[in-house]
Amino acid sequence: MNRFVRLEDLLVRQGVLAIALLVPLVLPSAVLGQQVPDAPTPQGPDSLGNITLGVTPGKGTQPPQEQKSTTTPSTGGQSTGQDQVQQAPPVVPPAGEMQKDLATFRTNVNYVVVPVTVLDKKHQQVAGLTWRDFEIYENNVRQRIAFFSADAVPLSVALVIDQSLQKDTMKKVNDSLSALQGGFTPYDEVSVFTYADGVNNPTEFTAALSARLPAVLEKSKKPGEDLGPPITSGPMASGPTINGREVDPNLSPQRGNAGFLVYPKEIHTLNDAILAAGKSLSNRPLGNRRIIYVISDGKESRSKANFREVVRYLQANQVAVYGTLVGDSATWGVGYLDKFKIPLLPLSPDNILPRYTSETGGHLFSEFSTNGIERSFAELAVLARTEYTLGYYSKVPVTDSRYRTLEVRAKRADLDVIAKKGYYPTATNLSR
Repeated sequence: MNRFVRLEDLLVRQGVLAIALLVPLVLPSAVLGQQVPDAPTPQGPDSLGNITLGVTPGKGTQPPQEQKSTTTPSTGGQSTGQDQVQQAPPVVPPAGEMQKDLATFRTNVNYVVVPVTVLDKKHQQVAGLTWRDFEIYENNVRQRIAFFSADAVPLSVALVIDQSLQKDTMKKVNDSLSALQGGFTPYDEVSVFTYADGVNNPTEFTAALSARLPAVLEKSKKPGEDLGPPITSGPMASGPTINGREVDPNLSPQRGNAGFLVYPKEIHTLNDAILAAGKSLSNRPLGNRRIIYVISDGKESRSKANFREVVRYLQANQVAVYGTLVGDSATWGVGYLDKFKIPLLPLSPDNILPRYTSETGGHLFSEFSTNGIERSFAELAVLARTEYTLGYYSKVPVTDSRYRTLEVRAKRADLDVIAKKGYYPTATNLSR
């Protein structure tokens, strides 16, 4: 039995021998505090392109260093290289789910919503675009699109009717008001404001298809102003006098222009009317698109509010101004030139309505006939309802209350993008 060694004993003896041989090798390293280096990681062969770099004697080839990718700011919608800003796609809700997704973003105080209208060269609305077709810039810095939707949304519309128009123009507006209700849906709501010398509010917001709206519009019809030509001669060329003194100085002839009467300046409180409409829209549901729709010749005089104050309020409360120019401002070519800010406008020197639509991202039609005014109602309602909705998270600190410029670009050169030019940060528009 002693001649035969069992297999188990042999394995044990070999294991003890292996440990005894390893101890002298490991112990000195442990005593000196040194660590045994890991085996080198296997390296793959260099590409053939590295052969041209040469080999340093004694060092061999060096692994290529990782290059940091850089991006060049996009200009004119042209992107170069990898898009480092839009690294992840935005939230794109399924059709009909836009309201729920907007509610998700309301808790983020730095979230900004930008409605966008896209037109082609024929001024027709362009459908079928995706978030990949847009770029947003705030203060000239590109932003990542975090939300995108092409869904139609309900409208909250404050209708502003100019009652200081001349009689013939006022009649055309009155005849066209019956067609206004046809541009709305059961999900929309409308309030009505009128102005001439002051602002009236015949009705607060009511359902757009209710019986109340046409009744209010019917009562809002006015005959208009009859200015007439100046009287230059005859007994009516001057006012009454008592003992040779004029009773009313406003009716006396102008100095150096004998025979012409001094007429009181016209009153068109357009700024006050738009501000009142904007205040009524400021507390409407955030899921609705807030629209001021103005029917006017765009003339302004003697308002208590000035243009810049009103625009700032509208931008701070996500309100866009749309409008239909009528009267002498709608004479062929004048309304079109107003859109492009041509300075020489002798027929409408006081027209400020194009400036409102430009600053707030709205749209403007110029119509001279009753049929044209009626047609503009439906077209503007469609434009406002079917805008693209883009959202992003502003990188500017919330505590910075300064004006922030906005620019939305389309990557296709043949498209015109209409959006608001900027905004003032408030708790209202940053949480919408």
